[in-house]
Amino acid sequence: MSQFSIVIICKNEAGVIGNTLQHLSAITDDIIVYDNGSTDGTQDVVKQFSIRLIEGKWEGFGKTKNKANAMAKYDWILSLDADETIDDELKATLTNWMPESEKHIYRLRFRNFLGNKPIRYGDWGNDTHIRLFSRNSVSWDEAEVHESLILPKAPKEITLKGFVLHHTWRDMNDYKEKMKRYALLGAQKYFNQGKKPRFMNLYFSPIVAFLSSYLLKLGFLDGRAGYQCAAMMAYYTKKKYQNLATLNNNNKK
Repeated sequence: MSQFSIVIICKNEAGVIGNTLQHLSAITDDIIVYDNGSTDGTQDVVKQFSIRLIEGKWEGFGKTKNKANAMAKYDWILSLDADETIDDELKATLTNWMPESEKHIYRLRFRNFLGNKPIRYGDWGNDTHIRLFSRNSVSWDEAEVHESLILPKAPKEITLKGFVLHHTWRDMNDYKEKMKRYALLGAQKYFNQGKKPRFMNLYFSPIVAFLSSYLLKLGFLDGRAGYQCAAMMAYYTKKKYQNLATLNNNNKK
């Protein structure tokens, strides 16, 4: 069994966390679920598995992930979300994986789903992220949302075989609610950076977001789901800048 820890932060993910943990339980002896205030029974689902449940406060995505990583048994961290599972090929890859230099970073390919429909184009197609790394050389920045990894100089990047299966939205209502939350967090991030929305941001950026996802990134090839994803990217962009405008207006009072 490979010596790495799986770290998941979550809140109110009772509907998906059980399926995720079931797929991960055999590839490492250290899985941490860091729960930040679930009220839907997520903790009860997690307790059904032989893993570590840690309950703590929310400090933004970046800080919370670093805090959870520090509690892991191993220095090598596989960072996943509660709605992310792995396919058989990636499971086999991770089972046989051996760490090398701490400057090595490992990129994982993602297959995102809208309901049961895999998204192969648009913003959610050909999706990859660095998710396996050593905490001794890599950490998350302290962003509240859209956090990024702080990487060592001249890292060697390796893409692993297999896919992370990201069942992020059960349906369009679920998708819309998540985009609302991320739009508010994104606006708060911009506000903290002193940014203000321009006319172009409020009225043209949503159109650009739709056209980019649907046409430039070939989202139309995913059919109706591709259109829905492109429309939701426009909705997210619009809400983010509207929220930013509200924050700036309230700050003037």
